Amino acid sequence: MSNIDDELAQAVRESEAVAEAQPAPVAVPVRAPAGKPKRSLVLLGSLLVMGGAILTLVFTSFEGSAIYSRKVDQLLNERQKLLGRNVMVEGTLKRGSLVKRDDPCEYRFTIKGGNQELAVHFPRCTVPDTFRDVPGMDTMVTAQGTLDPAGHFEASSIIAKCPSKYEMKERAVKGEQAPHAAMGPTSAL
Repeated sequence: MSNIDDELAQAVRESEAVAEAQPAPVAVPVRAPAGKPKRSLVLLGSLLVMGGAILTLVFTSFEGSAIYSRKVDQLLNERQKLLGRNVMVEGTLKRGSLVKRDDPCEYRFTIKGGNQELAVHFPRCTVPDTFRDVPGMDTMVTAQGTLDPAGHFEASSIIAKCPSKYEMKERAVKGEQAPHAAMGPTSAL
């Protein structure tokens, strides 16, 4: 039995010698590297600067693209303020003023407001079907474009308001035609 006791004592000594030679691992608290917080602040700062630059670009690029909407009288009363700006003007087509020219292809007409009139030039070949000079019927027109220094309106698009189907039923009883069923513009300039 002494042989086993001696072997056991020998194993304990060897294990103690190994334990003394290699210290037990100690948990070291994990710390963030010294440069990480500075890097985060730099990243945050650069994102803020980029966001500010993008917002500045967006707000300054839309400055000239605003579209003002005015009636004929309002537009002519604010002529100096709105000269050369993108404007939508609304009025009634003056009867007998719609003229089409084929070479170069263009339409010229006059729209009127309360007590003022505005000459309109539309340099395109096509207009909406409802844009007709119909005797006995007012045609509401909305034109988008710019007011020329010479005094006329240079239109880039035209919208003609069509009477509602109920309004047209009432007018049909009186013998009127729908604007798109009536004759088109006069071809002369």
